Amino acid sequence: MNDAILRGRSLVPGTAAGPLLHADLGLSFWGGVSAQTGTVIDKEHPLYGQCVTGKVLAIPSGRGSCTGSAVLLELIMSEAGPAAIVFCEDETILPLGALIADALFGRSLPMVRLDRGAFELLGTARHATVSDGQVTALGASASAAGRQLPPLPDIDLELTERDRAMLDGADGPARQLAMRIVLAMARLEGASKLIDVTRCHLDCCIHTGPVSVAIAERMRDLGAKVKVPTTLNAISIDRSQWRILGIPPERAAEVERQTDAYLQMGAQPSFTCAPYLLEGAPGVGEHVGWAESNAVAFANSVLGARTGKYPDYLDLCLALTGRAPFSGCHVDAHRKARLHIHAAAPTDADDSLFPLLGYLAGKLSPHDIPVLTGLEQTSPSRDDLKAFAAAFATTSAAPMFHIAGITPEAPDLSSALDEGPVAGPLRIGAPDLLAAWEHLNGADTSQVGCIAIGNPHSSLEEMRLIAGLCHGRTKSAGTQAIITTSRAVLAQAKAAGIARSLEHFGFRLVTDTCWCMIEEPVIPSTPGGLLTNSGKYVHYGPGLTGQRVRFAGLAACVDAAATGMFAGAPPAWLVRAASDTD
Repeated sequence: MNDAILRGRSLVPGTAAGPLLHADLGLSFWGGVSAQTGTVIDKEHPLYGQCVTGKVLAIPSGRGSCTGSAVLLELIMSEAGPAAIVFCEDETILPLGALIADALFGRSLPMVRLDRGAFELLGTARHATVSDGQVTALGASASAAGRQLPPLPDIDLELTERDRAMLDGADGPARQLAMRIVLAMARLEGASKLIDVTRCHLDCCIHTGPVSVAIAERMRDLGAKVKVPTTLNAISIDRSQWRILGIPPERAAEVERQTDAYLQMGAQPSFTCAPYLLEGAPGVGEHVGWAESNAVAFANSVLGARTGKYPDYLDLCLALTGRAPFSGCHVDAHRKARLHIHAAAPTDADDSLFPLLGYLAGKLSPHDIPVLTGLEQTSPSRDDLKAFAAAFATTSAAPMFHIAGITPEAPDLSSALDEGPVAGPLRIGAPDLLAAWEHLNGADTSQVGCIAIGNPHSSLEEMRLIAGLCHGRTKSAGTQAIITTSRAVLAQAKAAGIARSLEHFGFRLVTDTCWCMIEEPVIPSTPGGLLTNSGKYVHYGPGLTGQRVRFAGLAACVDAAATGMFAGAPPAWLVRAASDTD
């Protein structure tokens, strides 16, 4: 055994040491790590059950939710966070949490990026010291001499007169602080200039703990005002029903304080995780500053708009300045696919196909933008693509995807491919889809306690389809059924009579919040657990709720709501497709 000195790239400066916790799979801190204890709660992650507190955490990157930065910040401030984090891929969400901790609270959490070979050596070490881009690994099984990444380039960032004025405090302390953070992220991403964004979507309005409230109120008190039209993501309560739903008053009060602070900054009370369903969604080539992982993937991939996968609190900084680093998916060359995936497309599939495909595509492409072929004849609906984007953005860190013949920047395979090396084709066949279904439905009970629909928020078309499936039926008395959606879509559903039909069946319609924020007592604690049509929630739900969460298409979800039972058997189309392949 040797002690290896690994030289990498300092992302966040500082020195720290601790026992080494290593995994070769990215980790979402939101839904993957408890914001209170630092315990890994993602049941599919190799570090599940381990505690990151005081450890040198070595993971390839984050993945999934943009809220990872906010969860890390909560952990830093409660002294339950890692001692340091080491990556081997590009990563911006978690470093932003550390940058905010330093800028607002004077707390530091060092972060380093190593090359892949050096990172893999950490898997054999037992303890590490991180110091400004260098990692000393104790007990490594091999020497790492010569393995190093160059430091971040010292780029002379082009600033306009307006940028400099904001940086000098001409527009007040809030905008000055925001510009400092934007510039720090621009340096981290290697950007040479900033660009205007036309609108922003804030994910930082999610309540992750006391720090999330403190930051919102501090920025408001510093005079923060958004500079571009800004929508708010789903928050952690339904503001109109929280008393009826049994939310503890003290929790509701904290969420209300946080939410009111953002409204006072000029944000719109949209409260949706699907801002692309709002009137006037961004168009092809439009530069925006969006957070929320599914919204980012949908905006880049389906709308053809341009946004980074912006972490919580950087989204606020973009809204306050109207400026973003010219990097990532804002740049033509960075929107190309570096992985080709060929997918099976059963012709008689139901709406469970696209969340399964997105879930598997994200696993096959944990970091790189993929392009999928084989789906050219499927004619997916907007809801199919919404479901794909949500599942993909949960299991991958990539900010977008292409589907040849369907998404706007991939009229064919060659149009989407990067000019450099492209991996693949990897394949997703019917047996893979069946295996994913069985994996997601591994619970040992047929009872269902709650039907969970609307992650991301349900569209009007989806609610109309559910109402049709409910016609002439009534919900089982022993099962809850909840649909989350936006205020705007609910108003449309009420005007069309759809909401009345759903409520007559027994669905509760909830706005403002979304499933990744819903807890007891809204979700009943029952042996039957939850059934969802969401590839996103079936992944996050078990860690967030501690309950079984299973997956099915909408028709099966409505059947389960009516009967209180779900056997977990795969749909006939999937069984046939897998048999035909065999």
